[in-house]
Amino acid sequence: MDQNYTIPIEDCTLDTCPLSLAHFTYVPTLAGNAFFSGWFGLVIVLQILLAVKYRIWGYFIAMFGGVFLEIMGYIGRIQMHFNPFTSPPYLLYLICLTIAPAFLGAAVYLCLSRIVVVYGEHLSRFKPRTYTLVFITCDFISLCLQGAGGGIAATANTQNGTNLGKNIMLAGLIFQVFATILFMTACAEFAWNLRKAGPDAHEPTHAMLRSSWKFRLFLWGLGVAITCIFVRSVYRVAELSQGFGGSLANQQVTFMILEGVMIFIAAGAQTFLHPGVCFQGSWEAANFKLGRRKRDDTTESVLLSDMNAIVDNGDMGYK
Repeated sequence: MDQNYTIPIEDCTLDTCPLSLAHFTYVPTLAGNAFFSGWFGLVIVLQILLAVKYRIWGYFIAMFGGVFLEIMGYIGRIQMHFNPFTSPPYLLYLICLTIAPAFLGAAVYLCLSRIVVVYGEHLSRFKPRTYTLVFITCDFISLCLQGAGGGIAATANTQNGTNLGKNIMLAGLIFQVFATILFMTACAEFAWNLRKAGPDAHEPTHAMLRSSWKFRLFLWGLGVAITCIFVRSVYRVAELSQGFGGSLANQQVTFMILEGVMIFIAAGAQTFLHPGVCFQGSWEAANFKLGRRKRDDTTESVLLSDMNAIVDNGDMGYK
């Protein structure tokens, strides 16, 4: 056994070194990680097909980024099944699976402004634009902190550097949890306003869309997705607060349920209840920015026509 400790960690294998020297005190399951990798591979193919058909590009970019990172993270864990001692697969897993749900959260955030338009902007405390800007900004800050922390931890040569990276990642995760709570609070308040105002106060333009079972399922799916992302984020905060070598970081079953299954459900809900399908062609009609552009473009065209008419009349009078 003493001989094993003289072997450089990067040269260790399961035959030559104890698991106490590995990044985990367990061997990552091949079947479980391969399943999640395959599942997210299917999801990313479906997201591409749905994006091509419905052309909802903002939602697609967020989903593609999150699901792609999930795939890469589980590929890292598959590699660690064969050798849990080397650092590159561990860092691939750590960074990718830590930041991936932030992208999935962004896809959820993009939907709230459309939902507000569908039910009526007058029933919301804030304009649809405000929801989008606030929560996407929060998500971006969270993503930057998690990415920066992961990069510092990956390149650190000292324990202090590793701890600094870990703490920055933890700050990003905590901020993500805070932003998710804020988002869920905003959704709950808007739902309360709808209930208090009653159906007669809702925007009449989208009445048929609101009554469709697809749209109702979409709302439930969105709720399930953000709840799963929230549960996963709380778990990762608890895990990372103990450090990379803490007890939670070395419990494979807990990880596979609170990380793997939660994001499995979230990504599935966001794919099979895709806004392109559930909005039934009304996604663009519920775009507050698009509506404003149309009004502005129409007004600008009228003004230009009037100006041209004045110029033409002036020229005729001069002649």
